[in-house]
Amino acid sequence: MGKLASILSFVILFSFEMVFSQETDSIRKYSLKFQLTSIYQYQPAFHSPYSGTNSLIPTEEKALSLTSTLFLDVPLWKGATATFNPEMSGGEGLSQAKGLGGFPNGETFRIGDTKPVVYVARMLLQQEFQFKNNKSLQLVFGKFGLSDYFDGNTYSHDPRTQFLNWSLMANGAWDYAANTRGYTVGFYGNYQFDTWQIRTALVAEPTYANGPNVAFSFKDSNALNIEIEKKITFKNNYTSIIKILGFRNTAGMGNYNEANANFITTPDIKTTRENGRTKYGIGLNADYSHGDYWGLFARMSFNDGKNETWAFTEIDRSASIGINLKGKMWNRKDDFAGVAIVANGLSKSHEEYQKLGGNGFMIGDGTLNYGTEKIAEVFYSFLIPKTHFTISPDYQFAINPAYNKDRGPVQFLALRFHTEF
Repeated sequence: MGKLASILSFVILFSFEMVFSQETDSIRKYSLKFQLTSIYQYQPAFHSPYSGTNSLIPTEEKALSLTSTLFLDVPLWKGATATFNPEMSGGEGLSQAKGLGGFPNGETFRIGDTKPVVYVARMLLQQEFQFKNNKSLQLVFGKFGLSDYFDGNTYSHDPRTQFLNWSLMANGAWDYAANTRGYTVGFYGNYQFDTWQIRTALVAEPTYANGPNVAFSFKDSNALNIEIEKKITFKNNYTSIIKILGFRNTAGMGNYNEANANFITTPDIKTTRENGRTKYGIGLNADYSHGDYWGLFARMSFNDGKNETWAFTEIDRSASIGINLKGKMWNRKDDFAGVAIVANGLSKSHEEYQKLGGNGFMIGDGTLNYGTEKIAEVFYSFLIPKTHFTISPDYQFAINPAYNKDRGPVQFLALRFHTEF
């Protein structure tokens, strides 16, 4: 971890210098932000009569992850901004981020090398147009994450400050186009009128399942996403936001039914891959804010589950619900807590593929006694007085990990350290 500590120290010192120079020089109009998140996670041993290639390791395990990010926004002309976002990540997830559909740490990637790596997360150009009668248009082109703009939720979206579980930071069945680290390249547009918004994106897909590189082709490799949002304001300015998301992915996916029908020992989805295959899906997302005291959220999502999971995680059905409690209720205005439950499932053909011993890029126990994967999570985030630092203990309890009744239940305990300015 010596190299990681050295790089981290440099990033922090550089960030303080840049922020200070921004504040003292009124000529500069750029915006610079910084965040650092480190998560320590512990998993006790759990019941497991057997394990497969992609199983969660049943013995006691510990893991540490870290990300550090700079966000630089530079105004160009009226309404136009260039964004450059270098990021560093290091460490690892439990079992190399495999073994569940709803993996317990959203700050980890399925990358074998645990050494710290610096890379460009986002590099984009944004143009905004303001019209009369509370109307606006936003256009974005470049490298970004689809979850930057779609499926946002006030209480369940960011594993750096909110719930850690993958299936709570986004609609679980939304197999959103991204490379291994969560980013893609393409075009995004958002039109806002009064309390409505409609947004769309056309972006590149990974060149292979969960791959590090993306490619765009109108015929064989792209992802189309469309989302409609409505904001509702109730009495006393309590608010609710409702979103409906639709997506269609096109990539060289394998087909579960073909893999199940054509195998000698165990099915292999890779042998059935064919250019131009599609995956369709839909997601519902809603939250309600009761002033400065508490809020609720819920999500439901579904994809057709016929072809291979390609980018996000191996979930074909998902539903979640939760509550956020704000510290103002107990005289800690900067603290907050969350409690949520989520249930994940597979399509019939995907279930059969796992039962026959097939592996995806994230799950595979060698066989399967199918059951819905159920996960509960609770966390508390408290601000260290007179600082920008928060500490968040987190607990998760998973039944039927990777949809397998024969394994588990599993517990995950975590401590998250986060700062941003």
